[in-house]
Amino acid sequence: MAEKYVMALDQGTTSSRVIIFNQKGEIVAKAQSEFQQFYPQNGWVEHDPNEILFSEMQSILSVLREGHIDPKKIAGIGITNQRETTVVWDKNTGVPVYNAIVWQCRRTADYCEELKEEGLGDYIKSTTGLLIDAYFSATKIKWILDNVEGARERAENGDLLFGTIDTWLIWNLTGGKVHVTDYSNACRTMLFDIDKLQWDPFLCEKLGIPMSMLPEVKSSSCIYGTCSRFAGIEAIEGIPIAGAIGDQPGALFGQGCFEKGQAKNTYGTGCFLLMNTGDKRINSHSNLLTGIAWGLDGKITYDLEGSAFNAGSVIKWLRDEVELIKDARECDICAEKVDDSNGLYFVPAFTGLGAPYWDMYARGCMIGLTRGINKNHICRAVLESITFQMTDLLEAMMNDSGILLKDLRVDGGASISDIMMQIQANMTGVNVNRPVNREATALGAAYLAGLATGVWKDTKEIEANRVVDKVFVPSMAEDKRNEMYANWKRAVERSRNWER
Repeated sequence: MAEKYVMALDQGTTSSRVIIFNQKGEIVAKAQSEFQQFYPQNGWVEHDPNEILFSEMQSILSVLREGHIDPKKIAGIGITNQRETTVVWDKNTGVPVYNAIVWQCRRTADYCEELKEEGLGDYIKSTTGLLIDAYFSATKIKWILDNVEGARERAENGDLLFGTIDTWLIWNLTGGKVHVTDYSNACRTMLFDIDKLQWDPFLCEKLGIPMSMLPEVKSSSCIYGTCSRFAGIEAIEGIPIAGAIGDQPGALFGQGCFEKGQAKNTYGTGCFLLMNTGDKRINSHSNLLTGIAWGLDGKITYDLEGSAFNAGSVIKWLRDEVELIKDARECDICAEKVDDSNGLYFVPAFTGLGAPYWDMYARGCMIGLTRGINKNHICRAVLESITFQMTDLLEAMMNDSGILLKDLRVDGGASISDIMMQIQANMTGVNVNRPVNREATALGAAYLAGLATGVWKDTKEIEANRVVDKVFVPSMAEDKRNEMYANWKRAVERSRNWER
């Protein structure tokens, strides 16, 4: 059989990437384009939707040209994306009415407090699986309609569309013919009923969001439409867009976590732990989120998720704002020079704390400073802070599910750090399993598109593709681990409610 490829568009928080995979799940070509981050006010984060779109197009051109890939051999395109980021645009002109409001943005925190005070927390949790937070799309949509001149009137007239980034890309790639999202993205809007599998009329009315703005919700693996000759890119014309999934469930799929109880953690801009909970939702008692991992073959797979907002972004902060290191590798080198952080604890609550705390008003802090603290200790404390956050999430997840993990699959850019993965194994007490291919998010999107187009026949064939790079085994004494983790908890308490 002739070789087939699948193209994955991996639209992240800081860059747009395109990766082409072969039938073994191996990378044959990739390209990446960074785009600008906008911070109009403290706690606000925005992107230019058109810059995202054209950076993705630029990456498509680059990967085809530099990889010498014949587009006719591409069976389909899968899309994975930063999830809660919100775009509203005019369906007649295709022009966004405002910048994309990014998942990290905290501008609607006060309105979220109003919703809590009105007693909507229980309804939202039971219906959507989420907690009320500025993280999710719903209050971002409301903010645009309330603050952009004429937006609400245009929305009520049926002229505006909403979408997460997958929806925005698909709409443009199909020449404005397809307005769609998948279950994994829809469930992160705080407007979607994850039991009835439909948009919730009560929540839409409560937030003043016309339901005509919302995309159709479909399986994560199906043919949504075909690419038009967009922006002069003739090469992709006619290629089916056959998969869409949010970045974190995409990584869960790409890691082969197809069985109930399997879990993965992605170390990207943030830190995201997901566990496959099968065909039934688990209601969290530990402030974790219940969501839909994917829809496939007419079945829904649910997940439990915990998120830490700042992980890889903390290393970038060390590099770009503090200028303590030149690159991520230097952070590792410095951390490896010392046995511990010399009593220093760092809480990276730059944009608040995610699960299990959900404190929108927490801010970062560094505590335990003494005259003996040096650059190496700071780098070590930063790496430890990422693993501490993940340990918080894993402990909460095991409490909710009753499942004691023996193996944690990891991916994402920062998972390349051997020292951080070893610290992670020490802190969680479970083996950390890192695959050769750490592009799990894009791989998940590719697999879903490939299943819809016949490149792979089932998940068993996909699972056989996974190759392990290294397994990190816990090697820290339990009393030492418990002491460090207790001190982390103390440090977190000092960071909380700072902006109140």
